[in-house]
Amino acid sequence: MKNYKFKFSFIILLLVSSISTQAQNYIKAPKGFTPQVGNLVSMLEDLKERITQSVEDMDTNAVDYLLDDKANSVGAMIMHLVATEKYYQVLTFENRTFTEEEAAVWMMPLRLGEDAQNQIQGKPIKYYLKEWDSMRKQTLKLLKEKDDTWLNSKLGKADMNNHWAWYHVMEHQANHMGQIRLILKRVPQE
Repeated sequence: MKNYKFKFSFIILLLVSSISTQAQNYIKAPKGFTPQVGNLVSMLEDLKERITQSVEDMDTNAVDYLLDDKANSVGAMIMHLVATEKYYQVLTFENRTFTEEEAAVWMMPLRLGEDAQNQIQGKPIKYYLKEWDSMRKQTLKLLKEKDDTWLNSKLGKADMNNHWAWYHVMEHQANHMGQIRLILKRVPQE
């Protein structure tokens, strides 16, 4: 019985240490951010890192793979996350929606669907991740200029505060992380 308890404890220890090396395990405000804004940044970065780790080794065929005629590819979903982040930058930091010029660039990946299926393809995963890295760099720069009072303040005429808006960005990333991981399991192996 004693040997069994030792083996069980050892297995649990290995499992916990394995999980610990794969995840951040702490929500902690990075240096330079106010506490609540920093906690938000910590969560945004954790989600982005987990999605990136899931897809960073995909080849272009896998990145473009569609489960069916109504599905979105991994590349399109990453661009959707980039477009969503851009939309919430404009909404929360500038208190406006897209200009016509911005809409021409961002509405297709924001909406996804048939246009995205046809237009967002043929690029390596590094292209999409670089786009997201660039957008996130801008988000972090803008969030660093804000404080917890701003985060909790009402967003213009909208029925939400800035915190909810950025929570929604995180929620969106978590949702698509699940979809991306489902697709990864369904991509045909060569």
